[in-house]
Amino acid sequence: MSTEPAAIEPVPIDLVLAGRELTEPRLSPDGRTVAFVQRWGGRSAVTIVDVDGGPERMLTTSPDPRPGRGMDGGCFDWLADGSGVVYVAVDGELWLQPRAGRPERLTTFERSCAAPAVASNGSFAVAVVDEAEVWLVPIDSDGAVTRRLDDGGEAFAFDPSIAPAGDEVCWQAWSPPDMPWDGALTCRLGIADGSTGQVQRWRPDGGAVQQPRYTPGAVRTCVHDGTGWLNVQVGDRAVRPEPVEQAGPTWGMGQRTYAVAPDDRAVAICRNELGFGRLTVVDLDRGVSTDVGRGTHGHVGWAGESIVALRSGARTPTQIVRYDARTFDRTVLAVGPAAGWDELALPEPDLVAIEHDGTTLHARRYARDRGRLLVWVHGGPTDQWQVDFRPRVAYWWSRGWDVLVVDPRGSTGHGRAYQRALNGAWGRLDVDDTAALVAAAHARGWADPATTVAIGASSGGLTVLGLLADHGAIVAGGVASSPVSDLLALTRVTHRFEAHYTDTLVGPLDRCADRYSELSPINRADRITKSLLVFHGTDDPVVPIDQSNELVERVRAAGGSVDYVVYEGEGHGFRNPVNQRDEYERTERFLDALVPP
Repeated sequence: MSTEPAAIEPVPIDLVLAGRELTEPRLSPDGRTVAFVQRWGGRSAVTIVDVDGGPERMLTTSPDPRPGRGMDGGCFDWLADGSGVVYVAVDGELWLQPRAGRPERLTTFERSCAAPAVASNGSFAVAVVDEAEVWLVPIDSDGAVTRRLDDGGEAFAFDPSIAPAGDEVCWQAWSPPDMPWDGALTCRLGIADGSTGQVQRWRPDGGAVQQPRYTPGAVRTCVHDGTGWLNVQVGDRAVRPEPVEQAGPTWGMGQRTYAVAPDDRAVAICRNELGFGRLTVVDLDRGVSTDVGRGTHGHVGWAGESIVALRSGARTPTQIVRYDARTFDRTVLAVGPAAGWDELALPEPDLVAIEHDGTTLHARRYARDRGRLLVWVHGGPTDQWQVDFRPRVAYWWSRGWDVLVVDPRGSTGHGRAYQRALNGAWGRLDVDDTAALVAAAHARGWADPATTVAIGASSGGLTVLGLLADHGAIVAGGVASSPVSDLLALTRVTHRFEAHYTDTLVGPLDRCADRYSELSPINRADRITKSLLVFHGTDDPVVPIDQSNELVERVRAAGGSVDYVVYEGEGHGFRNPVNQRDEYERTERFLDALVPP
């Protein structure tokens, strides 16, 4: 069980909002330098540091790169000789930035590039355009021409990779109504003769593919869940077949949860053990696994005698680390959050599992044992909050709240069957699973209905609203940010990536119109009688603010109590530090009034 230190100081809001975001560490081809993307104060840059540590040096100056988020990337790749990088700038174009010299624009698509990969001979790169097309882009002037490689057979294309000999390209692809975790496949195209032949397609029966790449020895690799679990494959062989996820859902480009050794004889794998992370190296010749480091790892790469990764944990602020591939000794090369976190006694969560509806449901509890419980529902819903660095969790825990991070069905990290169990029942199964976990928390004496508040954003907000409408007796209130409340309206207006998400989560609209109405919290708004706090941005492209406007109007018309906060110019998630601070402060006032400390 977790033990509470003698005294815990509240985490200052300034500490939560300080620091920088780090993502996508990548080793240079010779294994001597790490480049990574940092974002701070509205700016971003590709930055380099030696693998043995030392001063960081900013590589890009202008235009700024367009970074990924967290364990997603797709921003840049090294030139073949390590003399610079090819990166995606905020203007959507590909730029070449040498270590010494001025940047050069490589494309004039006037569209949106992503996930560049550079050929081993340095003559060309491939990249995705508008998440739909794969293009070859010359780097030198040796007669090559910019040309499209895919055949348009799929609606989405992600993460292209080039074979070591430069004679083949592969990428991940899928088409609606599938999302990538439903049925993405590997596309492969030979380009040795300079022409485009026929695209070859493959995916396992009953599974989906991600991260298709090549080993240094030109063996094809990927991650797929044809066995029911996302496991790394080298050729036709599962590196470490196990009922443990070795990757996360494809919400963006550039996820890298495995890396093959330069001699093809070992693979480093990022494992997800019920939300807890671990980096493991598997010797392919002997079949022996060595645990290298605890903590959530991602963006793993291997070159020379170095393995690099982005690493964090409940008590570990986000950092870029280098492991010596011979000894597995770890060196921290860069840290994102401000230094003050190192002085705080942060909590590790306890695993929670209950039996409900013939299924084992999962959660993680950050315990304070003060009788106040925040039940946090992640967004997605095809996602998970792993045990990584979560300033939000630490902030509320330090203020005397137990934080129960729930994984209702639909969550990732527990296998394909658990994730797909939500299909056709979004807004019902996730709500009832969360209610069952809340009831279990009450039965164990952690809190009671009068001291329990549900909180979530986006799809997590939908679950919060459903909980208040259908299980209001077990909570005191809820906080919902950018919540989905009207599933039918979501089918009409949302961004391209999720435009057909409801086809699987709810069902085809032409056959399931009644289900859309039944599962939408907005149609049960009159049942929301407990206190509710809602945040939304005016420019949200994923869940338009009209949904919250209508929801709030209906709750109030039925006599319910809603505090409604609108942030001008914000999208799906709030980036302006002024608004971020305001969100924390308003939430704290709301919670303390509802459940006094």
